[in-house]
Amino acid sequence: MKHVTDTSLKSYSPYSNTEESCYIQGKSGIMYPGVRIENISFPLTISAVQAAVCNCLANGDVPSTLYQDKPESELLDYWLKAFGLDHKTVLPGRFETFDPLVRDISDIPEKLDELCNNALTSHSGFPVAAILETENGYVTGVNVEVSAWSLGLCAERVALSRAYSSGYKRYISMHIYAPKSEFCSPCGACRQVLNELMPDKTVELHHTKISLSKHFVQHLLPYGITSGTLKKKNK
Repeated sequence: MKHVTDTSLKSYSPYSNTEESCYIQGKSGIMYPGVRIENISFPLTISAVQAAVCNCLANGDVPSTLYQDKPESELLDYWLKAFGLDHKTVLPGRFETFDPLVRDISDIPEKLDELCNNALTSHSGFPVAAILETENGYVTGVNVEVSAWSLGLCAERVALSRAYSSGYKRYISMHIYAPKSEFCSPCGACRQVLNELMPDKTVELHHTKISLSKHFVQHLLPYGITSGTLKKKNK
């Protein structure tokens, strides 16, 4: 038995220098990791619990137990009550950890279309799928909506938080598809998060199964927030 603090789960926390991680155990028994992912636009920071819960839900699993000791995630009470989670600070002796990596995807448009069936869109009815290409392989994401609208995550942020929480941190491109959209394009919040984690990479927007456009992330967020006075802390 060991406490939840796990040196292998590394946050992206250049502004607070706070390492925050957790595991959510699904009803399947699988453990889903989550880490804190900060953003220069502070309200867009993804807490470890938010990342782990969305990781679990996007896999079609149901969150049952949170494993986290100090520091606790923001809005922890919401997550505990919303899903009726047990909260434990000590990990079980053995467990299976979810690995989101897919080594190869032969047909990206077909896979995006298939993924949209897994989106949780109880509020919007608007499914979105994302495939993040990393140097190790592919990580998928779908939009996950929860009872508190502002705490759900878009497909792009689910894919990024899944990848980062599992240690995949070198990105090549992202593919995005929204079958009900006339023109597929990431929302402003996702553009800000993409710009933080992969600013010089590309995004391919699949407007239909046979039509797409390719953009640099930086071009999707002209005049994005920057500040020399908002210093990153040295670790």
